[in-house]
Amino acid sequence: MEDEVMVNTGANRELEDFLRRYPDTRMLEVLMPDMNGIFRCKRIHRSDFDALFAGSLKCPATQSLVTTMGEYDHEVDPRLVAGEPDNRILPVSGSLAPIPWVGSPTGQVLACHYNLDGRPAWMDPRHVLAGVVARFAEIGLKPVIATELEFYLVARGDGVVPKPLLGRIPGIGGEQGGIQFAMAEDMWQYDAFLDGVRSACEQQGVPVIAMLSEFAPGQWEINTRHVDDPLVACDHALLLKRIVKGVALQQGISATFMAKPFAGSAGSGLHIHTSLYDARGENVFSEPGSAIQPAISPLLRHAIGGLAETMTDAMAIFAPNANSYRRFVPGTYVPLSPSWGYNHRDVSLRIPVSGHENRRIEHRVAGADANPYLVTAAVLAGILHGINLQCEPGPMIAEGTLLDEQQITLPTRWEQALAAFGASSVMPAYLGEAYCSAFGSMRRAECEAFHACISNLDYEWYLRAL
Repeated sequence: MEDEVMVNTGANRELEDFLRRYPDTRMLEVLMPDMNGIFRCKRIHRSDFDALFAGSLKCPATQSLVTTMGEYDHEVDPRLVAGEPDNRILPVSGSLAPIPWVGSPTGQVLACHYNLDGRPAWMDPRHVLAGVVARFAEIGLKPVIATELEFYLVARGDGVVPKPLLGRIPGIGGEQGGIQFAMAEDMWQYDAFLDGVRSACEQQGVPVIAMLSEFAPGQWEINTRHVDDPLVACDHALLLKRIVKGVALQQGISATFMAKPFAGSAGSGLHIHTSLYDARGENVFSEPGSAIQPAISPLLRHAIGGLAETMTDAMAIFAPNANSYRRFVPGTYVPLSPSWGYNHRDVSLRIPVSGHENRRIEHRVAGADANPYLVTAAVLAGILHGINLQCEPGPMIAEGTLLDEQQITLPTRWEQALAAFGASSVMPAYLGEAYCSAFGSMRRAECEAFHACISNLDYEWYLRAL
């Protein structure tokens, strides 16, 4: 999607406008998302700004194909990246912004990988998503996306095990126990943090619409406004994670988007809301003439059918790390099977209470640790799969149904999910064979490295007894 990058006079104009507004800027952080949804970053001096926007700067193609720890494994098919060649990096239009939480006058800009001949590089997750979005354009449909992200604030401490940052009880200064869902006093106590996030989001163009304390002590949720460009929606999600961590660091605390940082507390999710519109701007997921509640179209049923059918295939994307699978515990509002229903938070695919104009699917499976570009690509791939094959989703879970003993059909272990991903024919068809091959190789390498480590639990359980 060449029109998304700054390669012409408009790029120079955007840079000039930014430097007029922020004339003291001396450094620029170039943010390039990897397969984990982590920004790999380099700071460049003002003397190199023009070179970046002219497309003269390069970086290794393997930079996007690393583990969570930033390591590259040579098990990736050598035919794909033999010799670790360079790519061009080009800035994403409209993404120039200041960084308010650092002391030095520094800006930031999103950037994508391109081949030296100017074609989008297959290993960049933004391009993976762009390829799926392009298929909707071919059939005259446009996805509209919004995200919800959960995270924990973490207390300061020197111990090995972290603790959530809790509210304080007035008068005695002790930590406030209990879940304290949507507690106003938490908002007041952490107003400086929340306002810092709000201010940074405004400066960086991230449209935040709601903040609340979530269903666990120290847990928060922030929602972004829906947009009609899935790439921009995912930019917002990843920038929001960066903003939360940056503002927390500035204020002497920390934040984590781990899927399950604390045993016994709720996990943190990434929920994707998706609507679909035709060329006239009509929501094709709705059936305005229907008297049935919810008034859903056959197209929405097929979309849900496709999402249900491909959910196991994509689980390695929705739950990409070892810690991801600790979140899948029965009775914690985390779905364990590809269920669907209206106004029901225990299902995987929820149809929220909505009108005809904003009828949508809320995909509730992914953890907050997942890569939003790949999660959205997999969700949109499932929707297309369902529409193309007219998949049927099975019976809808009725509103108010108690799902106290869900049948567990989704992979709940990392190795199971990676095996299902490797066996999938649907994901490579939409996300690209090269990308799926490299993704599987790198996630398996991290999985093997994780299980090769001997943890403290090994010693606590077995050293003396055996």
